[in-house]
Amino acid sequence: MNLGALLKGKTVFITGASSGIGAHLARTSASCGANVVTTARRLDALRAMEDELVSKGAAGVLSLRLDVAEEASVQAAIDAAQKQFGGLDVVVNNAGVAGGSMAMDMKMDEFDSIIATNLRGAFMVASQAARAWRAEKRGGAVVNIASVLGFRQAGGVSAYAMSKAGVAQMTKTLALEWARYNIHVNAIAPGYFDTPMNEGFFETDAGKTMIKRIPMRRVGDLGDLDGPFLLLATEASRFMTGAVIAVDGGHLVNSL
Repeated sequence: MNLGALLKGKTVFITGASSGIGAHLARTSASCGANVVTTARRLDALRAMEDELVSKGAAGVLSLRLDVAEEASVQAAIDAAQKQFGGLDVVVNNAGVAGGSMAMDMKMDEFDSIIATNLRGAFMVASQAARAWRAEKRGGAVVNIASVLGFRQAGGVSAYAMSKAGVAQMTKTLALEWARYNIHVNAIAPGYFDTPMNEGFFETDAGKTMIKRIPMRRVGDLGDLDGPFLLLATEASRFMTGAVIAVDGGHLVNSL
């Protein structure tokens, strides 16, 4: 089965698409011939990608400023994308922030910002899209970007880990509620990938130690996400909902 061909002509809406995983999935969607809606707080970075996405084969490209922590911003972006392309087929909840404070020293403003972006924002984007799909009786697919840190622990990322655990559980509860509307809600839980969020970390002693704990002994390449993404974004997963797929080189199954 050619998974990429199944995405051709579909409209894919991606949050946090200005860099890292979001930008990569925008390029993947473009190379499959999809309409690609890139959203992020940095509109200039999105517009700088437009020509590249077209050259890769995107059927259409729309760049939108979006702050997923603001309800009005979410509604405006979803409405604009629907107006441009006549509806959405896939929503990718990728926008996220990490933070780096130890729990005892964390300010509540930092905690609230992480939860507002990673969890509350993902819920608002998914819900806004789902309401439109229910009204249109067309169904759709939500692909949430969770994390292995939603299942295992590490120091200094408590709020991030809590938010991603929430994303994993949100995926399952929304899948249960929305299945009757032919809305599929699944998630990818990446392990450690070399992205701008952790730039330079894997060159440090701590980063090298982390790599040794991954059974495959390497961090992920962004292309490693393509197969799981195309599966969950297309009809290939038509009987899947509520799944959380780890893409982590075996990190979650390493020995204690």
